[in-house]
Amino acid sequence: MFSLMGVVWGIPYLLIKVAVEADLSPSTVVFTRCVLGAAILLPFAIRQGGLPRTIRTHWRPMLAFAVIEVIGPWWTLTDAERHLSSSTAGLLIAGVPIVGVALARFFGSTERLGARRLTGLTLGLAGVAVLTVPHLTGGDARSLVEVLLTVIGYATAPLIAARHLKDVPSLHLTAPCLALAALVYAPAAVVTRPGTLPSGDVLLALAVLGVVCTALAFVAFLELIKEVGPTRATVFTYVNPAVAVAAGAAFLDEPLTAGILAAFALILAGSVLATATGPRRGGRPVAWSTRQTSRADGRVDSPSGALPEERPGSTGQGDG
Repeated sequence: MFSLMGVVWGIPYLLIKVAVEADLSPSTVVFTRCVLGAAILLPFAIRQGGLPRTIRTHWRPMLAFAVIEVIGPWWTLTDAERHLSSSTAGLLIAGVPIVGVALARFFGSTERLGARRLTGLTLGLAGVAVLTVPHLTGGDARSLVEVLLTVIGYATAPLIAARHLKDVPSLHLTAPCLALAALVYAPAAVVTRPGTLPSGDVLLALAVLGVVCTALAFVAFLELIKEVGPTRATVFTYVNPAVAVAAGAAFLDEPLTAGILAAFALILAGSVLATATGPRRGGRPVAWSTRQTSRADGRVDSPSGALPEERPGSTGQGDG
C-alpha cells in the first residue's frame, strides 16, 4: 500500500498540469475526478451493505473529512498549478507529514516532540523556504497560499479519519465523500465547461486522475491509515515529490535545478526525522526457545503438547 500510494499520489500533479494547461477550469477538473471515482466506488459501497446507516451515524465527521480532504484541497491545488509547476506543487505537498506532527497535538496526541523531531520540523521548513522564496518574487504568492491550505487539509483529514471514522469501512467513507464533492462542483463545472471536446491526451489524463489517483488511491489510503495510524500514513508523501519531479521533467520538460534538489533533500530529511519512531523503552530481549508464544492470547505452546514449566511467579499462561 505504501508503494502504491507513493506512485498514484505522485502522478496527479502531472495530470492536473496537463488538464489546466488545456484551459480546463479547476472546478471542471475536480468534478470530473470526483464523479469518476464515485461512479466506480458507489456500487461496491452499496453492495457491501449498511451504507445508509453509516452515513446517519457518522455524517458529521464524514462531512468534515470530505470538506477538508477533497472539496477544499483539490480545488486549491488545481488552481495553484495554473501558475506553479507540477514539480514545485509536489515538493510543497511533501510538507504534509511535518504539519501532521504539529496538528496531532491538537487532536489529543501525547507523544513528546523531542530534539530529533524538532530538528526535522526545522529542516522541513527550511526546504519549503528554499522552494518558495523564488516564487514569492515571481508573483505566485496566491498559489503558494493555496498549496499551504492544501497541505493543512491533507494533514488534518487523516487525523479526523483515525479518531472519528476508524470503524467506518473504507468504501463507506470514500464513495459518499466523492459523490458529495461531485455534487458541490457540478454547477461550476457546467458553467465553466470547455466549448469543445478536449484532446485525447487531456481526456486520458482526466480518466487516470479519476480512476487510479482517486478511486483506487483513496481506498488504499484509508486502509493504510487503519494499518499504521494517521501521521505515518502520510509518510508516502516522501516518495510523491520524487515521482512528481521525475514526471514533470520527463513529460513536461520542467526544469530540474539545484534549488529544487536542495529543497527536496531538506524536506525529505525533515519529514523522516519529524515522523520517526523513538526507541522503545522498558523492553528487554527475550531468548528464543522451542516453546512458541501464541500471539492470540498469550499462551505458551509446547511443540510436544506438554505443559510449560512452572517458575516462581508464573501463572502458567506464559510471560508473552
